Amino acid sequence: MRNALKLVAPGIEAPLDPDFRPAVLANRAFRAEVDASGQGIPLAIALERESGKISVYETQIFGPAAGRGAANVAYAERIVKFLLWQRGGWKITIGGDAEVAAAIKKAYAPDGARAFDVGLMSDVYEQPFTVEAVELANIPEASDVPEALGGHLDGCRVGFDLGASNRKASAVIDGKVVFSEEVGWDPSNQTDPQYHYDEVMSAIRTAASHLPRLDAVGGSAAGIYVNNRTLVGSLYRGIPKDLFEAHIKDMYVNISKELGVPLVLVNDGEVTALAGGLDLEDTGVLGIAMGSSEAGGYLNLDGHITGWLDELAFCPMDYNPDAAVDEWSGDSGCGVVYFSLQAVARLAPVAGIDVEKDMGQPEILKLVQELQQEDDQRAHAIMQTIGVYLGYTIAHYADFYDIKHLLILGGVTSGQGGPIILEEARRVLAKEFPKLAESIDLHLPEEANRRVGQSIAAASLPELP
Repeated sequence: MRNALKLVAPGIEAPLDPDFRPAVLANRAFRAEVDASGQGIPLAIALERESGKISVYETQIFGPAAGRGAANVAYAERIVKFLLWQRGGWKITIGGDAEVAAAIKKAYAPDGARAFDVGLMSDVYEQPFTVEAVELANIPEASDVPEALGGHLDGCRVGFDLGASNRKASAVIDGKVVFSEEVGWDPSNQTDPQYHYDEVMSAIRTAASHLPRLDAVGGSAAGIYVNNRTLVGSLYRGIPKDLFEAHIKDMYVNISKELGVPLVLVNDGEVTALAGGLDLEDTGVLGIAMGSSEAGGYLNLDGHITGWLDELAFCPMDYNPDAAVDEWSGDSGCGVVYFSLQAVARLAPVAGIDVEKDMGQPEILKLVQELQQEDDQRAHAIMQTIGVYLGYTIAHYADFYDIKHLLILGGVTSGQGGPIILEEARRVLAKEFPKLAESIDLHLPEEANRRVGQSIAAASLPELP
């Protein structure tokens, strides 16, 4: 399907991926063709998620007389895919073109090409996934009010962050950290939900013991959380489905009731963006964590968390039909295989680095980082390639987010990797997108600052009654 789009070669080639075809260039070329044709028509895409919240995205496609139906479908499908994982939703409404709507409905069906997306969104929002076609005039109105979460530093608070190998908790009084601890744990291999409950409560109670009283609790964790309910989370993958439904899904809701104070839990990417905003004393912050996957979080221009999913791992950014495929979703060209340990593992053999068959992705990253310290150009080429990916993808993200600051975090950015990635990304922006180069500041926060900032940001999530 993507062959119907005009794929544009980047002006700066990715050293280890000459076939990389940035989504941003293809999308902009398509829109330019539509404008030049004089036959453009509006297309609206509405996504409904929890509590009736609706976001609407508007664009232009070719009208019927242009005979470019295949290009319309290819363009719209990739936009829908991006929006679905950026904003979330259980219902998609397409207004303006019946052919596009029919193609989206076919692809996003339980037995369609995007069956993975359909199944996961159904689980997240606990609704059957639906695609509906309407006349443009009948597209639902946007009702997507951002959540006023974060930035509340008054009172005595506990903030916690649940990672894959350690959990952190801090006690905060009027914005000042008075206690912080980091404890190793092994959540993903546990089969008993009680383990998770005991560990989280231990973290909260230990931090709270350093406060004169407990007014509120805020937390961050990898996964998808809606209204403090756990819908999807790799931390709990060892828990059988029936026990997950019975004990994990509403665990944080129940903890809030037990403690008798407000508790707010959000994705760790959102808290990273919030922490960045607090540190920079500014808004419009997009955070990207390059670890075992690609995690994202966004603080809008008003300084609010949007409540969107921001699961950038599954957002397409390479339109090459033969792009790398994510084994979980089965889709190609999505961020997870470009901005994570998977990217390093995929590029290492291309760079000529010998990788043993039994080496895990963390071990491959460690090997690449050791080679970087020896000034090995093969290792540098990996990070340069990721940097080129990032430069074009920042421009792509800027079509969907209002960005003033972009933070890159995670294991891939450790050591010499982060500066090289940023250098290449800045080079791409300066050459290909000079206006964005002037308006978006790129940052690589130090790990120590990030940990403290994360605890304050998590603690600041709830607003006191």
